Amino acid sequence: MRKIGLDVGDKTIGIAVSDPLGVTAQGITTLERVGIRKDAGKVLDLVREYDCDTIVVGLPISMNGDDSEQTRKVRDFRQMLENKMRSTAMKGIDVVWQDERLTTVQAERVLIEADLSRRKRKQVIDKQAAVIILQTYLDSL
Repeated sequence: MRKIGLDVGDKTIGIAVSDPLGVTAQGITTLERVGIRKDAGKVLDLVREYDCDTIVVGLPISMNGDDSEQTRKVRDFRQMLENKMRSTAMKGIDVVWQDERLTTVQAERVLIEADLSRRKRKQVIDKQAAVIILQTYLDSL
């Protein structure tokens, strides 16, 4: 089964999915945030659409290992996902953390190497960060 990776930010959520064998991650979309409940619902729609058995959430821990304000927001988002899964009978789907330190920096480098303009990089940076989060998780399996 596939895995889905999330880079949860204040304004957007970058989303990537694995291939059916769980070897490679591909970016699929960037969701514009509208509210935690609706955002979680949209993510769960994608989980169903791609028949995923695992949701990999990037956890933004600071470089010294401490939680930040953004860490709390991402933990709240994960809790909302889990609550919605319980209320919609989506059982058997794991939700796991993946350290996402420096993923945006890595994503920026990849996009610069691909010679994307600043404007285009801004449009796809969160999706590329989700790819890195998910690929890191897949590589660790």
